Amino acid sequence: MTLFVFFTCLVASSGGLIFGYDIGISGGVTAMDSFLEKFFPAVYGDQKQETITNQYCKFDSQTLALFTSSLYLAVLIASFFASSVTRAFGRRNSMLGGGATFLAGAAINGSAKNIAMLIIDRILLGIGVGFANQVMTHQSYILCLYDARMSRSSNVKPRRRCIFPRCSGEAPWHAQHWFSTYDHHGILIANIINHGTSKISGGWGWSVGLGLAAVPAIIITLGALILPDTPNSLVERGQTEKAKTMLCRIRGSSDVQEEYDDLVAASDASKVVKHPWSTLSNRKYRPQLVMSFLILMFQQLTGINMVMFYAPVLFKTIGFDDDASLMAAVITGLVNAFAQLFRSSPSTGSADAFSFLRAACR
Repeated sequence: MTLFVFFTCLVASSGGLIFGYDIGISGGVTAMDSFLEKFFPAVYGDQKQETITNQYCKFDSQTLALFTSSLYLAVLIASFFASSVTRAFGRRNSMLGGGATFLAGAAINGSAKNIAMLIIDRILLGIGVGFANQVMTHQSYILCLYDARMSRSSNVKPRRRCIFPRCSGEAPWHAQHWFSTYDHHGILIANIINHGTSKISGGWGWSVGLGLAAVPAIIITLGALILPDTPNSLVERGQTEKAKTMLCRIRGSSDVQEEYDDLVAASDASKVVKHPWSTLSNRKYRPQLVMSFLILMFQQLTGINMVMFYAPVLFKTIGFDDDASLMAAVITGLVNAFAQLFRSSPSTGSADAFSFLRAACR
């Protein structure tokens, strides 16, 4: 693997940072009295009433639920359009747009004066996350997945399964590993910031935590200016010479003609498929399609994201005070980041299966 490829994977995977940071920061500010008193006085009043014995009822607010969920609704909607925009304008431009949108949302977030500004900000953040994560996770893998797009009817045989030299699956693992690492450490950093800013006198610490989301947004936006478009994206948009030049940079060699021909053939083969969703619904692809949905669905239904998001609130409902609940969230984030170290080598198929079983048992 060349240094250029490693740096590309490293920067492209930074999309996990904005996702992880938002998970950690949003749950923390909703546990701060100063934030609740300013934007959700009814929830704050319920917390101070000793007559309410059910701790969960103190957070029973549809407006508060809208604040937390609006980002993820925006991510869901944006994801339906992100692929089309990326296909038309390239991954680099989509990534730049996603980072800029997230940066605008962070600026509004830190200076919010009312609920409307908070909701608008969350929507902008969601659009940014939806575009940036879709582009960056895809960009990290696309270099090694191009031959999967070759239709079964094509007679073209790709020379290698990956355009990374002698990667043997290692390069895509590095991209996945760094994305996950950014995600986990983003949560930890956000939890530490929440604990520190909660001690700021004057009750404006929440704005610091929310506004600091601009830092990962700047990293992503600047990274988009540095990162190149992938060769297959350039081929799809008819920029063949640029694609060949980029392939030479990735390989670190000028001997790329055969591989370049494979990319062109793969692009031509993909254009033959007029209705890709109909193709996916074919019986022969049904097991893979069903498993793809089930793995992601059950991963979310385990509630792990909810636990990380609402960790300070959950600790607060079992009797922890503000400071203790935020510190407990820091400890949870630390353990979460530390657990990432155990996944320290490229996974084979059997190793992936073992990881699923181990996670399910836990």
